[in-house]
Amino acid sequence: MIQTINLKDKLTRITEYWHPGIVGELNDSHLKLAKLKGEFLWHHHDVEDELFMVIKGSLVIKLPDKDLHINEGEFVIIPHGVEHKPVAEEEVHVLLMEPKATRNTGNVENERTVEPEWL
Repeated sequence: MIQTINLKDKLTRITEYWHPGIVGELNDSHLKLAKLKGEFLWHHHDVEDELFMVIKGSLVIKLPDKDLHINEGEFVIIPHGVEHKPVAEEEVHVLLMEPKATRNTGNVENERTVEPEWL
């Protein structure tokens, strides 16, 4: 079914930080929304590239050799195999695009690994 998606409405349904929810499918990828605050963990994705687009706030993605600062309206694509650690000093709203099989914690499995659900 073809329909418009209201990101603000979908974001009101997210109650936990670092717990993305699926809002769409594009080919073999999911579009996900998430609210982030604090530090995530160092990880990488063996075969999946990952897009982070900041809708509200600003996000730092730490890389082994530098920090990337992503502001509202900007995005970055983290290539597969690149170790990274997202950090949000204040609450940040992001749109993620990644293959459907992508695990949020990449090569690490722990208590922060979640299965996203449709919003």
